[in-house]
Amino acid sequence: MQYFTPVENLLRNSENFGDKVFLHQPINGQWHKYTWTDVEQQARCIAAGLQAQGFEQGTKIGILSKNCAHWVIVDLAIMMAGMISVPIYVTANRVTIDYVIKHANIKAIFVGKLDDMVESESAINHDVLRIALPYPTIPAQVNFSDWLAEHSPLIEIHHGKINETATLVYTSGSTGPPKGVVLTYKNMAAVAQCLATTFNVTKHDRAMSYLPLAHIVERSNSCVALYSALEVYFVESLDSFLDDLHYAKPNSFISVPRLWTIFQANVLSKVSAAKLQLLLKIPFVGPMVAGKIRKALGLQCAKWFVSGTAPIPLALLQWYQKLGITISEGWGMTETAGASCVSYPFEQQHLGTIGKPLACVEMKLSAENEILIRGDSVFSEYYLDSKNTEEFFSDGWFCTGDCAQVDEQGIYTIVGRIKDKFKTSKGKYVAPVPIESLLCTNTDIEQVCVMGSGLKQPVALIVLKQSIAKKDIVTEKALRSTLQWVNQQLESHQKVDYLFICHEAWTIENNLITPTLKIKRNVIEQEFNALIAKEITSDIIWQ
Repeated sequence: MQYFTPVENLLRNSENFGDKVFLHQPINGQWHKYTWTDVEQQARCIAAGLQAQGFEQGTKIGILSKNCAHWVIVDLAIMMAGMISVPIYVTANRVTIDYVIKHANIKAIFVGKLDDMVESESAINHDVLRIALPYPTIPAQVNFSDWLAEHSPLIEIHHGKINETATLVYTSGSTGPPKGVVLTYKNMAAVAQCLATTFNVTKHDRAMSYLPLAHIVERSNSCVALYSALEVYFVESLDSFLDDLHYAKPNSFISVPRLWTIFQANVLSKVSAAKLQLLLKIPFVGPMVAGKIRKALGLQCAKWFVSGTAPIPLALLQWYQKLGITISEGWGMTETAGASCVSYPFEQQHLGTIGKPLACVEMKLSAENEILIRGDSVFSEYYLDSKNTEEFFSDGWFCTGDCAQVDEQGIYTIVGRIKDKFKTSKGKYVAPVPIESLLCTNTDIEQVCVMGSGLKQPVALIVLKQSIAKKDIVTEKALRSTLQWVNQQLESHQKVDYLFICHEAWTIENNLITPTLKIKRNVIEQEFNALIAKEITSDIIWQ
């Protein structure tokens, strides 16, 4: 397959659809449009600004900002200047930001919309040039708008070779310091072009960008947009999310399990689960109700839906299917430049699976049922980390750490992470993810973590949806019923001893989930180990 870099895609689209809008950015409630020509010219000006600093080819340039049109523009500008982008999560703390800047030897950093400006500013030394995007942000030596005025568009741009390093993407660091994944233009192009082909994406499609662009999922989505010439709408803030979604009316919607759960909770806050289920079964009424819910969510025009980054409960997928929201589950890693497997086209019998591998990769299972992968999208090294590089590769295959099952049709189902398995005091190993999926059939449960290393039986820590009052009798009865039903599905050594209801949600701020909204099992275990290690006599415990 012939691969095209993001810059090549930009230049082609600018030539063919110069006046067509590429990026839509809301600022203070007003929508600003950037055509393909606008994006190319602005990227060339910013590239000229970078080169004017005397930075050599291959210099690492950071990007620390929430999603916005300018994030994409500066990413392209860095490529045009022959430099390497290093995205950083805006939710990262001072220690992590400082680590990434020093580890990657970042010489300049674009800063934009941030949540914690004090934390971010304290992490960036004064010897790193700060370039402010046109939003309220931390103090910077120069700014994006000035560079547009001061620098003419760069004529002789860098055309990166397909095997050249395009970016360093640091993992979210759920179990230690983040690792710098070296991704080439080929890695990124392979995923983008395979996804565009799989979903038949065209220039007539519209997508929303709201997940962190520092994360590989949203980054690969931007590469799909560049390859397919589709329009991208950004979200201004969480407060404006639904309004922005209604304005964009996207054809596709990609989210993560945590957000799909929140969307479900918002629906159920307006109509009870029992009433909704009853309405959906009524002929004529059911489709009308489902259509109204999709419209209320801003998803009435979406033709495909995807969930990724972490396992999503089967019950949640089934709940959305009744609304006509047929979610395809995808699987991939930073190390594979994004999605490597996706269950699309949607087929009900494959619900809960991640489907088949994309054409750009090969996958197989090891003797321990670990997914091994290789192909054009798979990275070749961790930055300045030969030890981990050597440890995670075996005979040319990358050892993902994810456990799976594969059927005779070649369809994969994720069953958890190898390192997530734990051994009870009875010497039996337990995989938590399947149990967590069963527990989530109860729509009152928003977050769950099954643990039990050294305990006689597993224990489930859960967070209930915000609307539930503490020690609600009706809720407790329903939870007890769920626990009994779940335990009936499990082998004796897997049965959950009790449910421990946490009084506080797990958030990025309290360090219990990653910037990509995956739970930090090791941190949660440390946080709650002393509480669950006690001898418990009840099957429901409220913190």
